[in-house]
Amino acid sequence: MSPQPATGDRFASFEEFYPFYIHEHSNRTCRRIHVVGSGLVLLALAAAIVTRNPWWLLAMPLIGYGFAWVGHFFFEKNRPATFRYPLWSLMGDWRMFFETVSGRRRF
Repeated sequence: MSPQPATGDRFASFEEFYPFYIHEHSNRTCRRIHVVGSGLVLLALAAAIVTRNPWWLLAMPLIGYGFAWVGHFFFEKNRPATFRYPLWSLMGDWRMFFETVSGRRRF
């Protein structure tokens, strides 16, 4: 069962939301796709800076959301939290990414 908001139908804080976010990424393949997508977003940012080509900036959300949504729709088989909690979901993506690359969360 997925963690739900303590009061009402929305989470009161990011710290309350994050366990729900992690639960929505229970499938290992989905998590891996997220981490790869986030890494590619960072590479696209680096490419934009190095080449001074703004098209890389436009590619960033396509890469990030594209990878994440493939993970959710095809492996996790759930609706991405982005649709209901866009900012907290983005924050959760990066927290999960850094927890994973730092070894605190399994890849």
